[in-house]
Amino acid sequence: MSANIISLLYEATLQTLYMVAMSSIIGTIFGLPLGVFLATSQKGEMLSAPTVNRVLGLLVNATRSVPFIILVVAIIPFTRAIVGTSIGTAAAIVPLTVAAIPFIARLIENAIRDVDSGLIEAARAMGATPFQIIRKVLIPEALPGIMLGLTLAVVSLIGYSAMVGAVGGEGLGDLGIRYGYQRFMPDVMLAVVVILVVLVQLVQSAGERLAARVDKRAPRNRGQ
Repeated sequence: MSANIISLLYEATLQTLYMVAMSSIIGTIFGLPLGVFLATSQKGEMLSAPTVNRVLGLLVNATRSVPFIILVVAIIPFTRAIVGTSIGTAAAIVPLTVAAIPFIARLIENAIRDVDSGLIEAARAMGATPFQIIRKVLIPEALPGIMLGLTLAVVSLIGYSAMVGAVGGEGLGDLGIRYGYQRFMPDVMLAVVVILVVLVQLVQSAGERLAARVDKRAPRNRGQ
């Protein structure tokens, strides 16, 4: 493999990491409060707003049901309005983020709903407000599940980032298509696949370690 190809692989890997990192951060900023609201706003719950909950739930489900490659094409006008172009790394971040927000929201909603209802009732009995319960009970108790959910989201975004290379995005997917497929260079395609597998393994391992570290129920080894 030539030095030029190695340089292209390095640059494409950085582009992929940038796309995934930015879409993960922005997706979490919007997806976290959305997921918390969905988990606490059904009828009779702390932030009871059943109509809003149903509308947001429908929007989340509708966005998640659209195949990612179709979503990328469908929101091209929105992407152009945000970043001024529909190709390149910056443009790829927009559909990645749009796909990440509802996905992260549902994962966080599920993590919040897994919290023992007895803890919520105990906090209510002590006079805690809904927002105090969310901040001091729900999120801390759901943190291991949230971490695992975010890990799953990042892994999915790595796959999406490779897919977006087919429609003008940069990164490893674009490199694999242009060199590995169109120029019949199987060594480049193999290198791209190996790098993606390594990235996924690293993210998965790191996420599981962080989840275990913040899990209050996990046994701790003492005196080591």
